[in-house]
Amino acid sequence: MHFELKAIAQDGRIERLDVQATDETGARAQATGMGYSVLTLRRRAMLLSLWRPRSERFPVLLFSQELLVLLNAGLPLGVAIETLAEKERHPSVRAILNRIAGALRQGRTLAAALEQHPGTFSTLYIATVRASERTSDLSPTLTRYIAYQYQIDAIRKRLVNAAIYPALLVLTGGLVSLFLLLYVVPRFGKIYEERSTDLPWASKLLLYWGQAVEGHAILVAGALAALGIALWYVLTLPQVRAGIEALLWRLPVIGENLKIYQLARFYRTIGMLLRGGMPLVPALNIGAELLHPVLRGRLARASLAVSEGRTVSVSMEDNGLTTPVALRLLTVGEQSGNMGEMMDRIAAFHDEEISRWVDWFTRLFEPVLMGVIGILIGGIVILMYMPIFELAGSLR
Repeated sequence: MHFELKAIAQDGRIERLDVQATDETGARAQATGMGYSVLTLRRRAMLLSLWRPRSERFPVLLFSQELLVLLNAGLPLGVAIETLAEKERHPSVRAILNRIAGALRQGRTLAAALEQHPGTFSTLYIATVRASERTSDLSPTLTRYIAYQYQIDAIRKRLVNAAIYPALLVLTGGLVSLFLLLYVVPRFGKIYEERSTDLPWASKLLLYWGQAVEGHAILVAGALAALGIALWYVLTLPQVRAGIEALLWRLPVIGENLKIYQLARFYRTIGMLLRGGMPLVPALNIGAELLHPVLRGRLARASLAVSEGRTVSVSMEDNGLTTPVALRLLTVGEQSGNMGEMMDRIAAFHDEEISRWVDWFTRLFEPVLMGVIGILIGGIVILMYMPIFELAGSLR
């Protein structure tokens, strides 16, 4: 979710921030952790987030790629960012780059400069850069982050592509059903009304609907539009979305795969942070932001156990944050001392598992959805023609 915050910066300036977090508590914690005192907080409307002009979005991935190229070419960090600002065309992006370059000229680190823009750079990105500053390997860190982002985007695009065809089926079926109910049924109702045919009860319901549409078309259209807007608004409420998510998490197959998807993203993130030189417990705390609240509490208990000296594999297993494969690989990582690479392998294995499940679920769900839509449209058509069938039977 996106949240808009009005906060007081450390230098006394009042700024507006755009923060991405799972809930209001997380958004407030992000701003507070960066030195801001939050005055007001509100959730950004979903439609405004979707229609936000591209020129206002800072291209973090493109920025990382271009910065990596300039650093590998031998340019100092400050000069590289100034070069990116000079060639940038969008004023808002150029302003951010100039502020980052100005902070570097004042002697701040890159992570500290990025912290001044919490709505632009995620906590994960800032933590990754800060870890690289301890080991002076910014270029390898940017390389790892770019690879990480490509892998995350690949899984996300796969899920989105799997949802496109079912969404088109639902849209087409809904439009056909509305056409039948709003245009065809009222005309059939006129025919049956004039002939005073003895209609079945289900066909009478369609007749009454047709009469209502014919006599009060504007009122019916307004009621349908209001119902659609109300339904959309209800679905955007955090409480309703949380309830739907909780219901999905309780479903046997879907809930388990949602957990695996979250754990795959979590392990990939922790692996990247560990390979960048960040200690394990701080990396776990940063990775908590990627988890569903159901798993976040478990991770807090596991992180506490790790800080008390217990092994990662046992702590994760005791709190339900592993799978059999993940547990074995975590054990191997502890024995070899290469925990970052093992977590990357866990994420890669579960990404493949999620991809296979998405393919299987799509192949199963699409025919079922087509069948449901076909039954709905076919039922409306049969109810319209049922009196004609009965009349033909009586003539025999």
